[in-house]
Amino acid sequence: MKKTQLSSYLILVIAVTLYGASLSATSGADSSTPTSPASKRSARKVNESPSAARKMSRLRHSRRVSHSRRASQRRRISPIRRVSYTPKATRHVSYHRRRQYYYERFTTSSYADNVTDGDITAGEDPVVRQAAIDALGNMNGTVVAIDPTNGRILAMVNQKLALSEGATPCSTIKLSVGLAALSEGIITHNTPVKVGPHAYMTLTQALAKSNNAYFEALGRELGFERVKRYANEFGLGELAGYNIEGEHLGVYPDEELDAKLGGVGRMCSFGDGISMTPLQLGALVSAMANGGTLYYLQHPTTPEEILNFQPKVKRTLDIARWLPEMSQGMAGAVEYGTARGLRLNFSEEQILGKTGTCSKSGTRFGWFASYANTDYGHIVTVIFLEGGRATYGPKAAELAGRMYRGLYDHSFFAVKAPVEKAAGETTVGASQ
Repeated sequence: MKKTQLSSYLILVIAVTLYGASLSATSGADSSTPTSPASKRSARKVNESPSAARKMSRLRHSRRVSHSRRASQRRRISPIRRVSYTPKATRHVSYHRRRQYYYERFTTSSYADNVTDGDITAGEDPVVRQAAIDALGNMNGTVVAIDPTNGRILAMVNQKLALSEGATPCSTIKLSVGLAALSEGIITHNTPVKVGPHAYMTLTQALAKSNNAYFEALGRELGFERVKRYANEFGLGELAGYNIEGEHLGVYPDEELDAKLGGVGRMCSFGDGISMTPLQLGALVSAMANGGTLYYLQHPTTPEEILNFQPKVKRTLDIARWLPEMSQGMAGAVEYGTARGLRLNFSEEQILGKTGTCSKSGTRFGWFASYANTDYGHIVTVIFLEGGRATYGPKAAELAGRMYRGLYDHSFFAVKAPVEKAAGETTVGASQ
């Protein structure tokens, strides 16, 4: 080893030895020499400069932001796991299910032009027909107006649709179910029926609000056989008209709907599995309006048929004692329930009715059947709409209000002066 290298190495060893000795002396002095309170306080607390404090604050803030960003990224990546952060170091992890939304798509338009093309109108009441046309407007649907005292069809707008094979009755089937349950003594108008964990309803409330759970419960209590028997007695499943050319038959099934699809409860709340025509519904509501007489509906097509018109009774229904209990709910539907939109256009006379809304195979149906509780100008109206999102039962009720408004403005419900007839002369027009 060269002399210069050896001397450098010796100097380094001496320096390390001296530094170690100084450290030992210092630690010994610290352990043996007592410190003052002021020196202890200065040893425990380190004062930061203002600029350093601001920098540390910014660092802490950026750390919290990065945590929240990572949490939001995890929420976007995983729809099930949610991680929430608090200012402290602890983390709370919660789990939830993603809410599923069902969006129904419709393929049928709610609007149509020239729906009256092909209608036979020579035997109809011109005032009633014009009011029905004005009310329907360009909606895709039909209007049937009936005199409940004799079964005469006063007007039938869009006869092609009115005489078709019909559609799912939706909630209008609840009229038949309610009458069946009353007839069997299962309920009265104020019997509470459980519709939820802590909720009950009466018949009046359920008809007004069109509560599905209520009528599902009635359907299960009645059973399919009794439900079908009463429905057939009320005219469902058979032709409603008498020699009306082009009328198709609505179908009431012989077997209960599959339990996986809701069974008899679903049939009694939505009408699933059933096909009902506007004429069938009109005949039933006419029987309710007149006290229980189920007429064959007749549609005169010439002035001669009007002159020779004779009512034809199909059968008498034993429902008179139950009609006051049903009428409370039907009146409630118009006053505060699903048909209250009717009163936007008409409120001068009491109207009783029932709405219905449902859909099938891309088409939504909107029903409203009603009658005017008046001393003069007795009339039953059935409005049936089909289409998309703009079609529903309350909309049909709104259109019915327009029709009643048109009739009222033309004195349809006013007292008529008696007309003296010569021998053999017959008055042509709606019976009063």
